[in-house]
Amino acid sequence: MTATPINEYTLDNNTIFSIVGKGLKLNTSDDVKVFVDTIAQMDDLKEIRLGGNTIGVEAGQALADILKTRSTLKVAALSDIFTGRLLNEIPLALKALCDAFEETSLEELDLSDNAFGPAGAEPLIDFLSNTKTLRVLRLNNNGLGIGGGTMIAKALQASADNARAENRPSSLHTIICGRNRLEDGSSQALAQAFASHGTLKVVRMPQNGIRPDGIKTIVKGLSSCRELHHLDLQDNTFTSKGSQALAAALTHWPKLSILNIGDCLLGKSGGVALAEALEAGNNPALTHLHLQYNEISGNAVTILASAIKTHLKDLIHLELNGNQFDADEDEAKAIMDALAHWDHEDALDELDDMEEVDSEEEEEEEEEDALTEKAEEDEDKEPASKDNDKDLENALVDQLNKTHI
Repeated sequence: MTATPINEYTLDNNTIFSIVGKGLKLNTSDDVKVFVDTIAQMDDLKEIRLGGNTIGVEAGQALADILKTRSTLKVAALSDIFTGRLLNEIPLALKALCDAFEETSLEELDLSDNAFGPAGAEPLIDFLSNTKTLRVLRLNNNGLGIGGGTMIAKALQASADNARAENRPSSLHTIICGRNRLEDGSSQALAQAFASHGTLKVVRMPQNGIRPDGIKTIVKGLSSCRELHHLDLQDNTFTSKGSQALAAALTHWPKLSILNIGDCLLGKSGGVALAEALEAGNNPALTHLHLQYNEISGNAVTILASAIKTHLKDLIHLELNGNQFDADEDEAKAIMDALAHWDHEDALDELDDMEEVDSEEEEEEEEEDALTEKAEEDEDKEPASKDNDKDLENALVDQLNKTHI
């Protein structure tokens, strides 16, 4: 039986409250009174959609006060809710809302497109540390930086530790944290958190300025997540070191369906390492493979064609544009033939922006690859500098001590 909508703000039999995209400036409790009164009547509230409005401290507190009484709440869609707010306002409003969520059974939290920076990470700590029900966390384009990313990671680690202490599995299966300038400085904490949440199925971290050392650390942590089926590290920097680490990790992800590592500078040797790993046949579930603009050579493409023909019968989308092989030569034909073998002739993207390399440039790049690999090997043998990490850790200790993490 379909319930009569309470008013224009309720959807789906009064289980969804939505003011999404209305462009409202909500400052005071009076500004949100009609919304509070509406939510109070929604005994089976499952989802709130507040995105595309701007919420101040008093309005946020008023909404939080009513939301904490809605124990049925499962989804909080809060993207773009702080436009024009001062940096000292956002943490207070966000903390009120997150404290309210601790009284619910929230399964999905989306705070994307809120430019709150590291200061916005701290209000999330208690909720993320204590939740037993959160399945999906979306923190895309928040400007977290190294400090904010590390705080989030430590909170997720605390959540995993709590689950282990209570002998229950982690509920978390999806983390989306792109465009946050996480860089290498947060990679160790993130990797540890990922490893502790072995239930993870989707991890998307594009455009974070992560370099080869950070990539190596992160994929090693993700190796513990055997249920992983979607990994997106697009537009970070792999080189040979990160590519070798990813190649090693692929053996642990038999259910991997989507791999997006476009614009990641795999290079010639990195491309070969990846292709050889796929040729080993440990990832038969792959359906989408994004490898565009990676300086991948014809040698790697030939190996990839063999991998597709032998193991990747479900591959329906392959991006190779912008790499260093000729779209009219044998390598490209081998790829198309391999896809056609599984009746997926349309899987390959247009190869209309290929990077041409003449023989002299190719020789120079091979020498450069060799020098880079040697430098990376030498770097691995040297003790890592702890100064920057020490400064970061000291800065975080004061904040995290407040939360008993």
